[in-house]
Amino acid sequence: MGGVGKTTLAQWLYNDDELMKEINFKVWICVSEEFDIVKITQTVIEVATRGPCNTKDLSLLQEDLKDKLSGKKFFIVLDDVWSHDRHIWNNFLTPFQYGAKGSKILVTTRSNDVASVVQSCPPYILNELSDEYCWCVFKDNAGYDELSGNTTLEEIGRKIVKKCKGLPLAAETLGGLLWTKYDIKSWNAILESQVWEFDLNDSKIIPALLISYYHLPPYLKRCFVYCSLFPKDYAFSKDKLILLWMAEDLLEQPKRGKTFEEIGYEYFDALVSRLFFKQFSTENNLFVMHDLIHDLAISVGGKFYVQSEDPRDADEISTETRHLSYRRLTNLISKDFDVFSRIKSLRTLLHIAHSTISNESNENVQNVTLSNNKCLRVLSIDSDRELNVLPDSICELIHLRYLSLSINMVTLPESLGDLYNLHTLKLSNCLSLTMLPNNMQNLVNLRHLDIRGTRIKEMPPGMSKLKKLHFLSDFVVGKQEETGIMELGELSNLHGSLCISKLENVANSIDALKARIMDKTHIDELDLQWSQGDDMVTSSESERDILDKLKPHKGLQVLSILNYKGTILPDWVGHPFYRNMTRLVLRGCINCWALPSLGQLPSLKYLKICNFDGLVNIGEDFYKNYDDHSSLEASFPSLEDVRFDDLPCLEEWQSSKPNAFPKLKTLKISKCPNLKGNLPSHLPALEILCISYCPLLVSSLPKGPAFQQLDINRSDKVLLQEIPLSLQHISITKCDEVDKYLESFSVSQLQVVALRTLDIWDCNNFESFPIEGLAVPSMTRLALTNCKKLKSLPCHMNTHLPNLKSLYINSCPEIELFPDGGLPPNLKILLIGKSDKLASNLSSIGVHEGLTSLEIRGPCESVESFPKGLLLPQLPALTTLQLVNFPNMKMLDCEELLHLTSLQEFRISFCPRLRNMTGERLPASLIKLVIYGSLCLEELCKKKDPNIWPKISYIRDIYINRRRLT
Repeated sequence: MGGVGKTTLAQWLYNDDELMKEINFKVWICVSEEFDIVKITQTVIEVATRGPCNTKDLSLLQEDLKDKLSGKKFFIVLDDVWSHDRHIWNNFLTPFQYGAKGSKILVTTRSNDVASVVQSCPPYILNELSDEYCWCVFKDNAGYDELSGNTTLEEIGRKIVKKCKGLPLAAETLGGLLWTKYDIKSWNAILESQVWEFDLNDSKIIPALLISYYHLPPYLKRCFVYCSLFPKDYAFSKDKLILLWMAEDLLEQPKRGKTFEEIGYEYFDALVSRLFFKQFSTENNLFVMHDLIHDLAISVGGKFYVQSEDPRDADEISTETRHLSYRRLTNLISKDFDVFSRIKSLRTLLHIAHSTISNESNENVQNVTLSNNKCLRVLSIDSDRELNVLPDSICELIHLRYLSLSINMVTLPESLGDLYNLHTLKLSNCLSLTMLPNNMQNLVNLRHLDIRGTRIKEMPPGMSKLKKLHFLSDFVVGKQEETGIMELGELSNLHGSLCISKLENVANSIDALKARIMDKTHIDELDLQWSQGDDMVTSSESERDILDKLKPHKGLQVLSILNYKGTILPDWVGHPFYRNMTRLVLRGCINCWALPSLGQLPSLKYLKICNFDGLVNIGEDFYKNYDDHSSLEASFPSLEDVRFDDLPCLEEWQSSKPNAFPKLKTLKISKCPNLKGNLPSHLPALEILCISYCPLLVSSLPKGPAFQQLDINRSDKVLLQEIPLSLQHISITKCDEVDKYLESFSVSQLQVVALRTLDIWDCNNFESFPIEGLAVPSMTRLALTNCKKLKSLPCHMNTHLPNLKSLYINSCPEIELFPDGGLPPNLKILLIGKSDKLASNLSSIGVHEGLTSLEIRGPCESVESFPKGLLLPQLPALTTLQLVNFPNMKMLDCEELLHLTSLQEFRISFCPRLRNMTGERLPASLIKLVIYGSLCLEELCKKKDPNIWPKISYIRDIYINRRRLT
């Protein structure tokens, strides 16, 4: 049943810091009706890497995810799952088995069939709430105080709650509707609503939600129904939705000095307070609607509002349709554009998410759409193809208020300037766009102009005439007066963020002052950019004067200065009167020889300084207070994250202030080849320290109880004599003196540490571990990659590393044997790659009761038969076996694998000459066989060759080149 609180309970677990403190990463995914394995896997990878994932190939995605999950503890929520296809579910789970013990996937669903497929433990079934609990939910959301003594209201409220039938969503929504309304009339109106008597047996709509809708003010009803254009579980932006409402004339005319945007925020917050919207992400200000709320919007919207995956295949589109959203357009040349020819009075054509469209041009469909629908107020077009022209007929859409284009065009038609009523023009990610129409100044009603991601060379003339502009993403300074920075002076209503680029075109400080940056008090984020190159300037003082006159107002929160050409920054940069500044980036100021005083910015949380070629010393001025009256105050009192990058001449970082950086969590220093001396010694909140390409830095590790992660890359002189007891993760890359680091973990040191993972990469001079071995009982992962001279693994691993779960050995050709005593008893995952000597001695492991995953990567060119060339040990618990890149392997001996009685998945990749199998069949326990990049075997399997097929035909899931064999 919907609305009983499944998602709310899952969110409570997901957001509980105490429950999540051992989790390496977590991810929340709204699944809904379609269980898209590729999309869900991409999302998990994006969270793990904190970057985009564009791969669409499931096998590559799963291989990538497996590497990222290995040895890590994760918590993944799949919310609102409907698919109960066991094959899909088992295929999806493939990479997740490599996570650390204690990893969890939590599924919410309304279906018992789904629960029976996905469960690994008994499902937790949420039933309806009792009337008493439901009353608690209702009164809390209504703001009703039982101590008020108003027994009549309570009596009415309890009768309302009975009608909610135990659904907390219904009680919550109705309570929100009555927030701070303490009159009997309002409460009775809910209780006595005729909607309770509606016959909704065949509908998804809960009466309580329908009542909540009916009691909205008319203006909120219109705004809510418009959201039926969004797909289920769609995370929408608050700002974008308000712009759409504005375009559709859904906002009342502002009064008493308010703006349309402020009215929109009030409407939006009112719907949030009534629980029609719920916040999905605070970071991106995204919101979602509960499924049942979304069903309500769809029901009320009727044929007037239609959302479609592809309008070409949408039967629900009719002559009554006025607002249409779509995900993609296909079959553009066929069907005579029947759908768009049929619709004559569209008000909205809104693209949602990314379109996947055919290679046919959709220029024709645009012309049909435009010519037939001249009442359009919202037009949104997205294309990843060679669509590079917007038709001149765009000027016929005289009612257009919102135009969003994300297409591959170089210019816009001059007729765009005739759209007098246009409020919003979004051109973000029109990557080829180099210029705007010269008559842009005619768009006097324009309020929102977004040109981020374009290649605009300069602004069009007369931008100062667009006095209603509320948001301007970028201003590209031109060389002429009519395109110069002075045009910004008249734009006094700008809000949010503003990037001013090509500041080298500013002639003098007088022109800079005319931009009146100080007067733009609603700007939160300011980005000031000079172009790269032309680093020698005629007058450093002139450059400084220009920047000085671009001084922002004191309420600024984020400041970035890029490629400034002066030798010293003006005094306002870092002045403590910027009390709200939380983020500061100074980059590419290659002529600067000193940093400004930044230590007394009271709210600064993030600081990045990079590409200061002339900076030699970071001294006391970096910390000081401007008035010098509070020398005992902590410098950088709120700073959490510091990045120093590419400072080629920096020699010293003076850090004598004992109370500096009290909240610093992350410190990253890279490409400072001349930096010597010490880092700040006392960083009580430090969690992550990364030192990269600092070969002369001789420093002990900072002390602090929260220190968890240390990354060292080409920085051999960093001292590790005293390892912080809290340290959990160490990565050492391209260091010649690994041995000295590892001595800290030798048996003789007897240090008690919390270290869980140790990664050693590309250390060509690393030859051996400490003689006594590594004494780190807490370690769960050890990875050795490209250590060409390393001759052996740590000795006594079985006793000194008892909790090791994952062991990765890749490109370590000189390691020959496993250590005496065998592998650690709790080892689950073993990977051996490009380490032929060790791979040929696999049998020396003997018997290992716990290993569940074994991956062997070649080339091992001498191996022509498996496992004869690589005899396997006794592995009774092994569930997954992978063979990768054996170019000369021709034979697979099934008989020699029969002792793997628990084997469930067998993967064979890049074995191009493999074409024979001997023995009766593979292990009977196998349920999945994956063959990829092994052409000979692939063809034999596809043809169901009589010498191969009987040995594998019983396996439930066989995949050839990522396709399931049927």
